[in-house]
Amino acid sequence: MSRATSTSTARAAAVANPSVKMTHRQILFVIFGLMGGMFLSSLDQTIVGTSMRTIADDLDGLSLQAWVTTAYLIVSTISTPIYGKLSDIFGRRPLFIIAITVFLVGSLLAGFATSMYELAIFRAVQGLGAGGLMALPLTIMGDILAPRERAKYQGYFLAVFGVSSLIGPLVGGLFAGADEILFVTGWRWVFLINIPIGIVAMAIVLRFLHLPRGATRSVRIDWWGAALVIVAAVPLLLVAEQGREWGWASGIAIACYVVGALGIIGFIVAEKLMKDDALIPLKLFRSPTFSMATVLGVLVGFGMFGALMTIPLYLQLVNGATPTESGFLTLPMIGGLMISSIVSGQIISRTGKYKPFPIIGTGLMAAGFFYFTFATYDKPVWFLMGGMLLVGLGLGQLMQTLTIAIQNAVGPRDIGVATSSSTFFRQIG
Repeated sequence: MSRATSTSTARAAAVANPSVKMTHRQILFVIFGLMGGMFLSSLDQTIVGTSMRTIADDLDGLSLQAWVTTAYLIVSTISTPIYGKLSDIFGRRPLFIIAITVFLVGSLLAGFATSMYELAIFRAVQGLGAGGLMALPLTIMGDILAPRERAKYQGYFLAVFGVSSLIGPLVGGLFAGADEILFVTGWRWVFLINIPIGIVAMAIVLRFLHLPRGATRSVRIDWWGAALVIVAAVPLLLVAEQGREWGWASGIAIACYVVGALGIIGFIVAEKLMKDDALIPLKLFRSPTFSMATVLGVLVGFGMFGALMTIPLYLQLVNGATPTESGFLTLPMIGGLMISSIVSGQIISRTGKYKPFPIIGTGLMAAGFFYFTFATYDKPVWFLMGGMLLVGLGLGQLMQTLTIAIQNAVGPRDIGVATSSSTFFRQIG
């Protein structure tokens, strides 16, 4: 029997019988494909920011630039729990393939947009795929790995997030600064660069990602829950993004508050009626671990995205750094995130204990933001780097341990919806 055939046979046996462990090599191939998908969605959160001014000038729509960001944010956020629930019903692999396909279609369309209105619509299509690319990789890892092993491999995913957060502003600035690349306007490569990365990720997933089928069961699709999570989330995300322009107490802002509150109430009622088939089953919140991890997840999202958005802007406006330089200057935060996530993952894998890390991580992140309160315009860059390092060390310990805690707190049937719910609340933060 050839080596390729024996490898294929071993892989088939591993996925056909969950009691047979996948080898480290097989798991790594699956991880490469999953990381490629997550890299696409996380890169797209940071690469557009530094190039948006150039894009808006070229498409004569500077006043509409916020909608390009908002469209992606809203659709990716609300689609996250929907992907998790559908993957529990129809399987992870087909949903992940659909997510990559939708994201690539959106990227191609965005790369050839001729107006800001078109770009906002095409970014929404990207967001529809990105919701699955952010939620499903960690869910799939929960399917194929034992709880203690998850921590070791999930550190790789946080490293991908850190790298994409670092190079996103750099690459976006480089593309925006180029007049033309391969006969195409430079800024359009901010979106077109996703195509080759996505094709490689798709090829790996099609070749190596084969998961055992769960037992088929009769389910109801929670259409009301899906509709009401949109009614609840969209107005609140809109006012969060546009409140400074509209005025926080303006008529349109108040309307968003009211509609969002009614949507939340309606969503809770719908989920209660749907019981186990709900988009986000309320029974999950009976677990103190899930409830606490969800609250901490919102704070993690608040701290992570707040830091990633605010610190580079501060470095540019106050310290006079270019977009490319501000990306390099955030290296302490990204380095701290990667180091703490990998080290904590190794410790959890060896000891099976993860409870201390959320406590230490929360303390370090809080200390980092308290440190930033002493920042003034005349403080040197190295002063800010100390705060970045503390925030990064805290985030790295929080992100993966919260995911592990949530996956361990629920049964195998709900691992997909629980993981995607965790991602959803972090995105809300």
